[in-house]
Amino acid sequence: MRFFPIAAICAVAAISVAATDEPHANWTATVSVAESGTHTLGNPEAAVKVTEYVSYTCPHCADFQIESEAPLRLAYVQPGTVSLEVHHLLRDPVDLAAALLTNCGEPEGFFRRHNDFLGSQEQWLPKIQSASTQQRQRWSEGPVPQRMRAIAADFDFYSIMEARGFSRTRTNECLADEATMKKLLDQTQSAIESGVQGTPSFAMNGVVLEGTHTWQGLNQAIDAEIKD
Repeated sequence: MRFFPIAAICAVAAISVAATDEPHANWTATVSVAESGTHTLGNPEAAVKVTEYVSYTCPHCADFQIESEAPLRLAYVQPGTVSLEVHHLLRDPVDLAAALLTNCGEPEGFFRRHNDFLGSQEQWLPKIQSASTQQRQRWSEGPVPQRMRAIAADFDFYSIMEARGFSRTRTNECLADEATMKKLLDQTQSAIESGVQGTPSFAMNGVVLEGTHTWQGLNQAIDAEIKD
């Protein structure tokens, strides 16, 4: 589990499941967006509602995404038993830039972009350690949109977005989206106020699961909830 410096960002598997009332619905393609800006995948009426508190610069979040992607979607989300809400918990300016971009564009594409950034994390995250002093200054000084563009350039985020059909101009618009930025910072503050101290963390039906930070642990918690 990774912990986060909030001051830094403020400056800038399978089991059998019961059938649902709509057994033919494609819940893995059903995305809803809350007023807070969080995205939820799956049946809005799912009996088990899981919230994932995520940071794109957290290696354990990438591990969770890779391990959980197939079993969580196929065994739990697709049957309509479980829904998954992604709640951002920002750790640093690089995380903010990535979150602005996963939230860029149509809601239906959010989870694809979410998977793109976490799935490619091992390619771009090491650039934090190898960055020069000048690069780090570009990330932390000047107008926020300028900082976000510098991060996107240095971490090759433009290429990730281009692969999803986003032009550089459109990507820059998203990096400067103040309304989305506020929602992401508000989500972070909300997570902290709920007692979340690191990422990845999870809540089930509104209750934060203490000591659960892996797919194995979450899988066990889901199974126990379903059996009850």
